This record gives sequence, C-alpha cells and structure tokens, in this order.
Amino acid sequence: MTDTAAHPRRPDRTDVRSAPVRLPMAYVLPVRAHDDRGLDELTGYLRELSRWVDVVVVDGSAPALFARHAAAWRGLVRHVPPDPALRGRNGKVLGVLTGVALARHEHVVVADDDVRYDLPALRAVHDLLDRVDLVRPQNHFDPLPWHAWWDTGRTLLARAFGGNWPGTLAVRRSTFLAMGGYDPDVLFENLELVRTVRAYGGSEAAPAWLYVRRLPPAAGHFLGQRVRQAYDETARPAWLLAALAVLPATAVALAARRPGLLLRAGLVTVAVAEVGRRRAGGAQVFPAHTTLAAPVWLLERGVCAWLAVGRRLRGGVPYADSRLRVAAHSTRTLRRRSARRRPDDLVLWVENGAAPR
Repeated sequence: MTDTAAHPRRPDRTDVRSAPVRLPMAYVLPVRAHDDRGLDELTGYLRELSRWVDVVVVDGSAPALFARHAAAWRGLVRHVPPDPALRGRNGKVLGVLTGVALARHEHVVVADDDVRYDLPALRAVHDLLDRVDLVRPQNHFDPLPWHAWWDTGRTLLARAFGGNWPGTLAVRRSTFLAMGGYDPDVLFENLELVRTVRAYGGSEAAPAWLYVRRLPPAAGHFLGQRVRQAYDETARPAWLLAALAVLPATAVALAARRPGLLLRAGLVTVAVAEVGRRRAGGAQVFPAHTTLAAPVWLLERGVCAWLAVGRRLRGGVPYADSRLRVAAHSTRTLRRRSARRRPDDLVLWVENGAAPR
C-alpha cells in the first residue's frame, strides 16, 4: 500500500484540542529494566499517555525493580508480568503476546520503552487501523547525540528504499489473535510480526509521513548492538549481500589506487540518503547534516555484516540467557505454517480466550 493510499493526510500536530479525550486504543509496552535510570522520564510519559489510551506495561524485570515500577505506575497503567504459560527465548515477544491478550480494544500499539508518541501520531495510527491490519510508522531520534546521528544514516538509506524499521508497530487485535501471534524465538521480532501478518493475508501500511519520536540509546548500548543489528539482515539476504560487498569493493578500489571511486561512492550514498531525508516531509525531523552519516554507517555495516556471518556460523547471537540463530522467517515459511495450522493448534493464550491468568 502506498503512503497516500493508506492515509492522504499527515497528522495535524496543532489540532490537539479538537481531539477526543481518549482514543479507543490499547498501548502495549514490554519492558525489562536492569536499573532505575530513566524511570522518572518514562513515568512522566506513561502519565501523559494514560490520558489518551489504555496502557498495558508487561514487565519482565527482576522482582525488586518490578516492585519499584509497580509503586511508580500504580493508578496509571495496568502493570503485569509476562504470562508464565508462554514459552520463548525473545522476552519482548512474550511481553507483546501477553499485552495484546490483555488489551481491551481492537486497535493496539506496540512500542519499545524509548518510543515517545504524541496524540496526533496516535490518532493517525488509529485512523489507519480502520483500513489495514498493521501499521509501521517511522522513528526519528530526538535529541541527536553523535551515535544517534550515526544511526540516522541507516534510517535515511532505508527510507529511500521503502521505509525504516521502527521500534513500534500497531496491529488489529482480532488479526493478531486469529493468526496465533508470532514466533517468540526470533531476533528481528518486528520483521517477524509484519511477515506473519502478510502470510496470514493481512494488509500493511508503512506511511513515510507518520513520524514518531524515539529517545537515543546510551552510547555504550549503541556500540554493543552493531553486530546484532547487522545479524538481522540474515533474514533479508539481498540486504546482507549488499552489505557484504562493501568491504571487498573498498579493498579493490584501494588496491587499484583509485580513491576517486570511493569518493564518488560516498557522494552517491549521501545523495541517496538525501532522497530518504526529503521523502514525505522528512526534512522537518531529519537535519540536513544527517545525510553525511550515511557513508560512515555503510562502511560500519560492511564490517559488521562479516562479523554477523561469523556469528551465524557459530550458532547465532547471544540474547539474554540464550542464543538466537533465526533473525526472522521468510513469508513463504510462515505461509506454510499458517496453512497447516488448525484452530486447536493456536497458542495457549489464544485458546483461553486471549486472557492469560
């Protein structure tokens, strides 16, 4: 579905007063904290968010932190642990399965703990879900420290070729339950959810004009995720092969003593990033200088892609207390699974009426 076909209007961020007090939507936030950093800011966001939508926080934190969260969020949100009946190695997916099951509304937003919706964006998502089964917004970092600037190069290149993969999706609850959720043993869980909806026959909108703010991660966390993010591309072979070609191409140009080739390649990369920046009014949220990050990010991805292949050969990527080998299943594989599935094959939380105990 094209951007304009999905929704011809961008959300009006000045028309908040005319909005209804509450939207008939649920907001599912899976969290697993390791310390209290950012708790006050997140609590402030949940306080504002709870004025607009129902919020379900599925908290996989250790007992002491869970208790602190419960005290901070009492009266603001429904705060629950992941359903113990569920099994899977990706804790975020278990949180989503639990939260969607508990949602009281058909329209459900799923978001990471660093995503910050405003009311106009929620209204736009709500309108889109009247027409499609799944919505994939676009994230932008604000503020923009050096590592967020670096990663914005990836965002702009992705936007030039169809759209970035954000830390949030929105889905129709009925579709989610009917297809039996999605696999909790994959690394690239957002791609897995989108492909599962497609395999089930659902429709998707990826509006390039729908921008949702995202807080930048800590610099240490950013650096620790470089190979893991490159590993996600094992689920998209064409993108992986393109990344793997970067280092050999650079080596050939240097061996031939033709640095001009590298300069031209860098300029082309910046130009492509600029296409992504300007797409659907993106210049309003992506500063012009972020296009310069694209060649830097591309070279980094070229290195990390080879490291990711090495991890694949060694059995996958460490994740929490386990190791995940599969980034995401192909749509064809998921379509075969869907065709073989009978109603009594659905996961336990669906069979129990989508209400985990």
